[in-house]
Amino acid sequence: MVTHILFESASGYAIFEVKLQDALGSSSKALQESIEDLGKFGKMVNLLSFSPFKSAAHALENANDISEGILNETLESLLELNLSKPNKKSKVVLGVWDPPLASAIKAALGFQCDTDETTKDLIRGIRLHAPKLLKGLQADDLTKAQLGLGHSYSRAKLKFNVNRIDNMIIQAISLLDQLDKDVNLFSMRIREWYGYHFPELVKIVPDNYQYAKAAQFIGAKETLNEEKLHDLAAILDDDMTRAQNVLDAAKGSMGSALNEIDMLNIMAFATRVVSIAEYRKSLMAYLSEKMNLVAPSLTALLGERIGARLISHAGSLTNLSKYPASTVQILGAEKALFRALKTKGNTPKYGLIYHSSFIGRAGPKHKGRISRFLANKCSIASRIDCYSGTLISVFS
Repeated sequence: MVTHILFESASGYAIFEVKLQDALGSSSKALQESIEDLGKFGKMVNLLSFSPFKSAAHALENANDISEGILNETLESLLELNLSKPNKKSKVVLGVWDPPLASAIKAALGFQCDTDETTKDLIRGIRLHAPKLLKGLQADDLTKAQLGLGHSYSRAKLKFNVNRIDNMIIQAISLLDQLDKDVNLFSMRIREWYGYHFPELVKIVPDNYQYAKAAQFIGAKETLNEEKLHDLAAILDDDMTRAQNVLDAAKGSMGSALNEIDMLNIMAFATRVVSIAEYRKSLMAYLSEKMNLVAPSLTALLGERIGARLISHAGSLTNLSKYPASTVQILGAEKALFRALKTKGNTPKYGLIYHSSFIGRAGPKHKGRISRFLANKCSIASRIDCYSGTLISVFS
């Protein structure tokens, strides 16, 4: 039967002596009624000692130790001071809430610890009536201490590691995918809009980025002449032939003339499309740098974009490393998998890793086998990147 109770609060440690132990053996309903009534519960437990924390930092240190099941020096000295060493005559049974902390106390001090439901009911009663049972505390002192310690504890748990910034990768790949959609949509819009003025340019310059830069450079087609030919060729990968074709097409274009305000709006939009496309290139370089820093083995195996998509879909590199190879293989094809299971059809052979060049080069009959083999290697590579002390890409 428990003889003492250890109560950990945001203000400090308290040790209660349990009286009327026979009452603990009564029915749970009677015990609950006694716990809710302060008059009855006050006769069941008696405050033996209360040791407040010295500061907020001291409280945070002890809270971290309790959460990890470590016996802090403050708690150890308090227990040694107030509880006698167990012997045949005086048997001390300490009631503790957390089993890991109870194991640490028993290993260090030799006290027998109890963590059963009766002990937890008593601790719940102490927590309920703590402002009345802990002497020297005001009614709102415990609430303020809990709020301050909660904020400090949460901030301390958010550990920052410069070598594992997979959140930056998740945001970057999400933004990159969105930019791809935006650039394609805006490029289509600038082609339609500028096509009213210079429709022949679309066939000569099919690339979206080059088209937007060419439209921005040309402006009104009437202003294009021989003097601008070299600058236009620089935009078109130094292709003088295509630049001459653009000049010839501008002279005989069937497009309609636009007034000044329309041309200004088209040029402003073309400038915006060019700036977004250039930012996409810089973001791709940033993603490549981060992937080589965080997951070099996975990057060497799959490339930056596919590796980043796997990390983003899993939630983190740690989550990805915990997945079995069979899950990595179909990651990204969950809907197809559940639909196949529901309809009893063929399950998918690959998910996001389908875009890998290894699967692309394989024949149709061998794609499933290659995807299974590649998923095994991805699982190994992600675990090396996540748990290896030195980040190198030679393993893949």
